[in-house]
Amino acid sequence: MDRMTSNLLDEAIGFDDPTPLIGRLLLVEDCVETSGAFVLHHLLKRAFSSPHSSNVVIFLAFSQSFIHYDRILRKLGCNLAAQRDSGRFVFFDMLTLGCSDRSGKETGEGVLVGLYCKIQRAVHALIQENKKHVTIVIDDISLLEVAANGSSNHVLDFLHYCHTLLSEVGCSIIALDHEDVYMDIERPLSLQLEYLADVLIKVGPLATGIAKDVHGQLTVLNKPVEGLQDKLRNRVQNFQFYIKENGTEFFYSGSRA
Repeated sequence: MDRMTSNLLDEAIGFDDPTPLIGRLLLVEDCVETSGAFVLHHLLKRAFSSPHSSNVVIFLAFSQSFIHYDRILRKLGCNLAAQRDSGRFVFFDMLTLGCSDRSGKETGEGVLVGLYCKIQRAVHALIQENKKHVTIVIDDISLLEVAANGSSNHVLDFLHYCHTLLSEVGCSIIALDHEDVYMDIERPLSLQLEYLADVLIKVGPLATGIAKDVHGQLTVLNKPVEGLQDKLRNRVQNFQFYIKENGTEFFYSGSRA
C-alpha cells in the first residue's frame, strides 16, 4: 500500500509531522444526526498506509464486528484481515467477549480493570517485538460506559489507566464518543474527555441544513504540545466533508461549486 496523500483533516491533525499522535489522545465527538465513524476509518487506513511501518493498532470494538470494519476498510483500499494476520492489527471484539455476565460476578469496574490488564499485556508484548508505535482505538466510549453499567467514574478510571501508557511507552489513543447520547441528563464524562484530549475533532451537520454535495462539517482543535510545529499550536480549523464509498473528501466552506 502506498503512502496516503495529505488532506485538510490530516493537515489539521498534524500528519506533516512524522509522529503527530505519539503520546497523545485524539477524541472524535459526533452526534445522532452525523456519525463520526468515517474519521476512525480514515485514521485506521492511515495507520497502515506504509507497508514497512512498525505501527500497530489495538482496536476495542464495542460498536461493530470485525467483519463490518474489514468490509469498510477494503473499500478504502486496506485489508484489515491481512493486517491482523501480520500482527499489526489486534482486535478486541467486545460484542462477543461480553462485558458482564448475568450472574453479576464481573460487572462495572471489574470488567474494565480486566480489559485494561489485557491491553497493557498486549502493549508490552508488542513493544518487546520492536513495534515502535502502538495506537489504542476505542469505538465507542458511549458503549464503554454501558459496559461499566453507566458508571462514568469507572470509564474515567479506565481511560486514565490507558492514558498512563501514553507517557510510559509512547502509545496513542483514538476514541469516538457520541456527544449528545444523553441529552436529557448531565454527562460530566464528555467534559472530562475533552479536557484529556490533545486533539479534539467535532463532527456535526451543516448549520445551514442538508446539502446534496456536503454531508457535514468538522471542527478540529489541536492543543499545544512541545515539539509540534508552531503553526498547529492550539489551532482551530473548520471545514466540511463529503463521504464517498471509497473515501472522504474534505474542503473549506464555499470552495465547491
